[in-house]
Amino acid sequence: MSVVRWDWIGRHLGDIGAQLLQHVELTAFALFFGFLIAFPLALGAIRWPRLYAPSLALTGILFTVPSLALFILLIPFTGLSIATSLIGLTIYTLLILFRNIVEGLRGVPHHVVEASRAMGYSRGRQLFAVELPIALPVIMAGVRIAAITTIGLVTVTALIGQGGLGQLFITGFTLHFTTPLLVGFVLSILLAVTVDLSLVALLWLLTPWQRGRRA
Repeated sequence: MSVVRWDWIGRHLGDIGAQLLQHVELTAFALFFGFLIAFPLALGAIRWPRLYAPSLALTGILFTVPSLALFILLIPFTGLSIATSLIGLTIYTLLILFRNIVEGLRGVPHHVVEASRAMGYSRGRQLFAVELPIALPVIMAGVRIAAITTIGLVTVTALIGQGGLGQLFITGFTLHFTTPLLVGFVLSILLAVTVDLSLVALLWLLTPWQRGRRA
């Protein structure tokens, strides 16, 4: 008997495509909202260093909460909804994004910052035109790690009905049927690899000066 039932895959291509799309959407929105929170938090930690330790501790504690337990804690407030999934997934991105944004900005050479000030750059222009481009490789490394972590965690949200490709795992385990398990496994890996390579390509496009240095 074949391990993979291609006829089953053919009949369920629409459902598989919808689950893959939901997986991508949950990952993208979690990263987007996570960055919206982590970025100003990191800027605050750079501006007021005393905020760094408590911010790191808080995001670290949230990151250590078991995913299923966190989703269960959220259900009384947000129900079995997409909001529950997004809140939980966003929380798990915060530690990685916050730490890498801070480390990236801290790694900007002091003489470069001083030079931009001497040239009359405003604080906002200095941040976006000088500091962030230099810090981008470290920040993007955090985004890559957060993206891969989130892609894995999305499957857990299938337990509350919002899990993208995780629905295939539930189907496989419930029916003792290997085909959806294998499809979910392969697509999850392909999605993670595709996202990671896409982020590497994006970094390459955004940092042309790094290309010349490597050459």
